[in-house]
Amino acid sequence: MQTGFVGLGAMGMHMARNLHRAGMLAGVWNRSSEKAQALAAELGCRAFDDLAALAAACDAVVTCVSADDDVRAVIQGLEPGLKAGSIVMDCSTVGAGTAREMHARLAGRGVGFLDCPVSGGVEGARAGTLAIMVGGDAEVFARARPVLERLGKTITHFGPSGAGQAAKATNQIMCAGIIQVVAEAMAFARAEGLPLDRLIDTLGKGAGSSWYFVNRAPFMAREDFPAGFRVRLHAKDLRICRDMAAQRGAKLPVTESVLGQYGTLIEKGFGDEDISAIYRLASTLFAGNRSER
Repeated sequence: MQTGFVGLGAMGMHMARNLHRAGMLAGVWNRSSEKAQALAAELGCRAFDDLAALAAACDAVVTCVSADDDVRAVIQGLEPGLKAGSIVMDCSTVGAGTAREMHARLAGRGVGFLDCPVSGGVEGARAGTLAIMVGGDAEVFARARPVLERLGKTITHFGPSGAGQAAKATNQIMCAGIIQVVAEAMAFARAEGLPLDRLIDTLGKGAGSSWYFVNRAPFMAREDFPAGFRVRLHAKDLRICRDMAAQRGAKLPVTESVLGQYGTLIEKGFGDEDISAIYRLASTLFAGNRSER
């Protein structure tokens, strides 16, 4: 299945490379064309200037962009070139309602649409081991699976359109709580004077461990937060979670707490750092620790 890739950010760049290694990548498109041209030159594929032209040259298109309006704009651009029977797999994290809207829009053209948000960080995107949560028609999912298997290791169909995004929202709520408590724990450990490298190695094998502890506690120990999963993007995701919960008359206390902390980080200019930068705030909880800078 010849596949186009749209959205060459921190995750998308690696995902496109994995499709290329499988012989499936027909071409790429990115809002800033320089990225697309650079990757196309590296891989020997085509960088498309026009979304409709990319769609016309492909059996499927994978999209990985930032927000709901970006997804709508990309689908609008692809639409004139999409052929009946082709598939759009959207790996962005957006609202379930947006996924259902795009599914209905493309169904009228005989085009399949799957919401396929992913989890696993830049590391998972690079290794092709992402967890992929899928919503959409079962028949379309079956046809799309060979492409998704080049991108992830755990691929689960959760139900009709929007179900993938609902599963991803669940994941993002968990990530919020975990990164918050890891930051508090690391600030506590530093205040106690513990050797942080040995602590991470030991607790990483214990009952309290998590992916975020193993992979992001070292950032906190170094007080260095290179862009991975950016604060501003997780904040966007958590606003989606909050809105989805509000539609059911519920509030999410942990989500609200982390959103407040992210707001502080963004105001201070740290919005493009990895979400482990929440440690900057946790470190101020203990007298004698270095204050947030």
